[in-house]
Amino acid sequence: MKRFYAPQQASHAPELELHNGAFTAYAEVPQRAEMILAAIGGAVPPPDRGLAPIAAVHDAAYLDFLRDAPTLWRAAGRPGDAIPYAFPIVGRRPLALSRIDALLGAHAFDATTPITERTWDAAYWSAQTALAATHAVLEGERAAFALCRPPGHHAGRDYCGGYCHVNVAAVAAQAARDAGRARVAVLDIDYHHGNGTQDIFYDRGDVFYASVHADPASDYPFYWGHADERGAGEGEGATLNLPLPRGAALAGFRAAQARALDAIAAFGADFLVLSFGADTWEGDPISHFRLTTGDFAVLAGDVAATGLPCAIVMEGGYAVNALGANVASLLSGFEG
Repeated sequence: MKRFYAPQQASHAPELELHNGAFTAYAEVPQRAEMILAAIGGAVPPPDRGLAPIAAVHDAAYLDFLRDAPTLWRAAGRPGDAIPYAFPIVGRRPLALSRIDALLGAHAFDATTPITERTWDAAYWSAQTALAATHAVLEGERAAFALCRPPGHHAGRDYCGGYCHVNVAAVAAQAARDAGRARVAVLDIDYHHGNGTQDIFYDRGDVFYASVHADPASDYPFYWGHADERGAGEGEGATLNLPLPRGAALAGFRAAQARALDAIAAFGADFLVLSFGADTWEGDPISHFRLTTGDFAVLAGDVAATGLPCAIVMEGGYAVNALGANVASLLSGFEG
């Protein structure tokens, strides 16, 4: 299986995040990628396919914001990384804002996702990595792996959050559509619901989004991922959320994934994007499922058995020392 990773992705390294009422060390560290690379035997850098595939799923003003935020932050005399503190939860609408604090709140939904001087570069190349895996599959590979870091599935069309700035799964899915695949599916098996991916495709009938995740009644991102969210307009029925309670192990997770795969088959998908988060592992520090390392190979085998061409994009997973083994297990399920 071809594997892709760009060294520029390591440059995003915030110091702190606001979590549970206090500033703590940032959990989405560059060492995540280092551990994965060591376990899977390395990866090749992706080509640069430019901004257009990213702009196909993100608003231009938002992408400008990601590039400009560090400069505006410094111009305001602020030290450290840019973090929002005010959010327009009511009456969110386009406004001609210039103060960095206002822009941060307009384009973010939490305070756990700082923007550094290198965030844009890292997120851009994370998307290029997803595109490389997608095109490898479009060109005939059965599956390919994109070591995306920062991850992406919490980023919406015009907002960041959950350590995510550019939605790599959405970029991959749209690239497959633009290449002529008629019906694309995204299967999200991260511990947390991929609210950004859902939002981007919620009113579209050509991309099916299915997610197995922790019940948002108890877990982040709280406001998305409930079972009654099924899409809207032309996308009615093209969203499937399968929330699970804390403590879920392989049997429950595998059964939910089987439901998602059945729905994807009924949709008639001809290309699959797998948003994979290893934060479903039993020892993850911020999550509460009980999957073991070997379970990832089992889940991957079930996905591979569908026969769908599959671009795998990396999402979460914060038990750094175990992350490489968990990702290697998933890839073995595709290759075995």
